[in-house]
Amino acid sequence: MQPRAFAIAVVAAVLGAAGALAVAAFTGITEGGTSTVVVERTIAEAAAAPVALSSAGADFNPAAIYARRSPGVVTIYADLGARGQAQGSGFIVDEKGTILTNAHVVTDVAETTGGPVSGAETVYVEFKDGDRVPATIVGWDLFSDVAAIRVDPVLHAVSPLPLGSSSTVVVGTPVAAIGSPFNEQSSLSVGVVSATNRTIDSLTSGYSISDAIQTDAPINHGNSGGPLFDARGRVIGINAQIRSTSGAGEGVGFAIPIDTARRALAQLVRTGRVSYAYVGVTTQDVTPRLAERFGFVAPRGALVAKVQSDTPAARAGLRGGTSVEEADGVQVSLGGDLIIRIGTTPITSAQDVSRAVALHRVGEKIPFVVLREGKTRRVVQVTLAERPA
Repeated sequence: MQPRAFAIAVVAAVLGAAGALAVAAFTGITEGGTSTVVVERTIAEAAAAPVALSSAGADFNPAAIYARRSPGVVTIYADLGARGQAQGSGFIVDEKGTILTNAHVVTDVAETTGGPVSGAETVYVEFKDGDRVPATIVGWDLFSDVAAIRVDPVLHAVSPLPLGSSSTVVVGTPVAAIGSPFNEQSSLSVGVVSATNRTIDSLTSGYSISDAIQTDAPINHGNSGGPLFDARGRVIGINAQIRSTSGAGEGVGFAIPIDTARRALAQLVRTGRVSYAYVGVTTQDVTPRLAERFGFVAPRGALVAKVQSDTPAARAGLRGGTSVEEADGVQVSLGGDLIIRIGTTPITSAQDVSRAVALHRVGEKIPFVVLREGKTRRVVQVTLAERPA
């Protein structure tokens, strides 16, 4: 897939970079609307059951969240050899000592230009009480910027954190972030969810991440990999990025949705790697106004702008756009298929494509219901492949 040839005007800054690991800021380049999907249908729940900090989850008590949850948040130190060191955050998810964090905290991906990515030579985890123990890398997922490491619970007692669901998060929800910004261990910041369902660049790949959580809770370098909590003290995201013109926290941070992280974790624990389904299309939203303007018979859907060659979409016969017209300041690709359903899932936006494909496995043949040129209904059988690195 080829990234779009324009740069976002703001800077997406990696939060976990410190020391000689030069990943303080990235210019945001987005792959054009292609789905970022995981193949697992079912996801194992976290080992720890949620412990409500308020009976209905309505009362927000940051002090109680910090007192209960901070022992499960750790500071991570990764030695990348000649490429320097990185410091970030992480949190314990099970009694075996498994820890979730960001891939950019424990790999050299930020220093790699097209070559293979390597994990840190050594990784240490520091607990809230100051004890530091060695950790091993279980695996990483560059597409969603998630990694799993593990400490031996014999060396230090572990306090797993309960995982919530990012799919139920709404704008205005109070949140708390715990991590180690600028190596200041076990720091708490609070705010609200300022937006949901954001599509952001994966800072460790050329693809995009769907359903990211935007927050105004102050997060900075070193917070990467730390948990974002809801009012009941459940983890709903992994703090990963800030968007800034200066490289500092300016009230716009993004967290990887915990539903995405949980799916990645299940595969990492099982096989050490994550497999993503792949279609090979670039799509854009169709709104009722655009549908009326161009005579589409469906008011919403995902319009195929481009079909990549030698991909499942190309082999199945999906069609991309053949011309471009401007409507209300938006460049609309015309002549291609309008996707309105994948399997049994209705498609009303480009982002829905990734969610729908996530319900299926690599190798499955899935019916794509499309409107050819926005009008003629067709069913195209697409056999999903594994996304190329």
